[in-house]
Amino acid sequence: KTESSTTPLSLDEVEVILGYEFKNKRLLEEAFTDASLGEDFSNERLEYVGDSVLNLLFTKDQYFEYPDLSPGVLTRLRAANVDSDKLARVAVKHGFHRFLRHKKPLLEDQIRQFSEEIQRYPLHSNGLVDVPKALADLVESIIGAVFVDSNASIDIVWKVFKDLLEPIIRRETLKIHPVTQLYEMCQKKNLKVKFVDLWKESTTFDVFVDDQFVGRGSCRLKKEIAHNRAAKDALDNIVRILDTKDT
Repeated sequence: KTESSTTPLSLDEVEVILGYEFKNKRLLEEAFTDASLGEDFSNERLEYVGDSVLNLLFTKDQYFEYPDLSPGVLTRLRAANVDSDKLARVAVKHGFHRFLRHKKPLLEDQIRQFSEEIQRYPLHSNGLVDVPKALADLVESIIGAVFVDSNASIDIVWKVFKDLLEPIIRRETLKIHPVTQLYEMCQKKNLKVKFVDLWKESTTFDVFVDDQFVGRGSCRLKKEIAHNRAAKDALDNIVRILDTKDT
């Protein structure tokens, strides 16, 4: 159960998951303290550090792993591995969320829903799932805490987190975002894409290709997710529609 009060953390269990023992336990406590708790310290500064360190680690790793990849593709590959969707999964998979101290009344439900929905997208949802940002922030904070505690050693941070971040998205498993994919596919075939924004009325988006209805997506919580889901639905249907057109 996630801590929503000011109960002291069971830091030992977190250190076991990490396989790393903190010299300064206060850093670990800070990493698991959300700003919503209203204490005189929170994990925001460590999150800021962890975000930069994680970007550097993936930049370094992928630069050497893929000597033939252009900066554009490397950027997309790095982004897929460090965004909220990917990091929130790490928090759930290793149970870090159980130790987060916060006062966010909706977070429990969000985490439960997220944990269920990602079953359909084992690696990444590419914008199709509502991600509890507090979970991604938490992982960045823990990375920041290890970095500061280890006297700013990126080697130690990578050693601690490389396995925890698995499955890492690689060149062969990198997927294109559904909206981008839809536009690219239609551009190649000279087709006109049109999204109709019905989100305010019915939390949905409709997609038309050459004035033909091809897909619909909805999401009550976030407009952007409804937009992405509509693109995904259109992609699933468009192959069938194009086949019919060709024949």
